[in-house]
Amino acid sequence: MEPTQAILKNVWPYQQDKMNLPVNDLETAIPFYERVMGFSVISRSNAPTAKAILSRDDIQIGLAENGGDPTQDGCFFDVDHVENAYAELKANGLTTELSGFSIQKYGETTWRVFFVVAPDGLCYCYGQRQVG
Repeated sequence: MEPTQAILKNVWPYQQDKMNLPVNDLETAIPFYERVMGFSVISRSNAPTAKAILSRDDIQIGLAENGGDPTQDGCFFDVDHVENAYAELKANGLTTELSGFSIQKYGETTWRVFFVVAPDGLCYCYGQRQVG
């Protein structure tokens, strides 16, 4: 039985710009986002640098060969169901290790989260708001 697909409701970058996430090789990075994370490429450009805009649900992120360090960036995804997101990544063939679930508090909001590091080095946190 295939897992129910999680809905990505919002995205926040760790650094300044979710539309300019650094990757060393765009062509090598894109298949992971399409196959494993469920994104679709909606636009590409090569000037001034190689860049792709990816979309899923109502959110977009951008990958760019901009000279930045991928291991120092990534995004937080607000999802409707964190367990479904976890199961979906595994069912889609994620081979890198996922972190276990943990509870984290940001300001007044408590989240149930897990982390995954993409092959390009970018780190993503998937989180679901906890009530009560």
